[in-house]
Amino acid sequence: MERGKFITIEGIEGVGKSTNMAVLVERIEAAGHKVLTTREPGGTPMAEDIRQLLVRPADEPIPEIAELLLIFAARSLNVNNVIIPALDAGTWVISDRFTDSSRAYQGGGRGIPMDTIDLLADWVHGDAWPDLTILLDAPVEIGMERAGHRSAPDRFEQERDDFFQRVRACYLQLASHEPSRFVVIDTTQSLDEVKANIVTLADQLLYDAAH
Repeated sequence: MERGKFITIEGIEGVGKSTNMAVLVERIEAAGHKVLTTREPGGTPMAEDIRQLLVRPADEPIPEIAELLLIFAARSLNVNNVIIPALDAGTWVISDRFTDSSRAYQGGGRGIPMDTIDLLADWVHGDAWPDLTILLDAPVEIGMERAGHRSAPDRFEQERDDFFQRVRACYLQLASHEPSRFVVIDTTQSLDEVKANIVTLADQLLYDAAH
């Protein structure tokens, strides 16, 4: 059986990951492929429990390395129990965030050395990297304004703008270093324009998979 494709959607808060994931799923399913969606941290019952520890504001501070280890613990559960079995069964997997989020948030944002993050990535998922990573990009002030209209801010969303400036800069740097895997989409465009870009990407990936 042909292995499924692994696609990740990345970006800071408020760039429209959930909305555009739905567009991507619809296009791929319309072409006859089975699609599984997941998110990180999360994706399995235990990983979702870890997610709650990470995003829930609490009195006890979470050291930066503990945050990183918790995220990779959740990722290990998701990769081994959900993502790899689905890909091996021929299902396409689309994930809201993956290891590039750790590089951007814990590396760029928190300042943890990238070598540490990449070592954990190698232990946790080896060569199971995405076939395509869609980076939805917008200036921090726009993203945070959009995110503020959704709900009460979680522990990450309570960070200051300079944290998210570092995260965004790291994302863009990652994309520039791996242009064959990343596609950057400017989400300051109209929603229709962003959706059209997503559809074009999906069609290209579908075409490549069929040839």
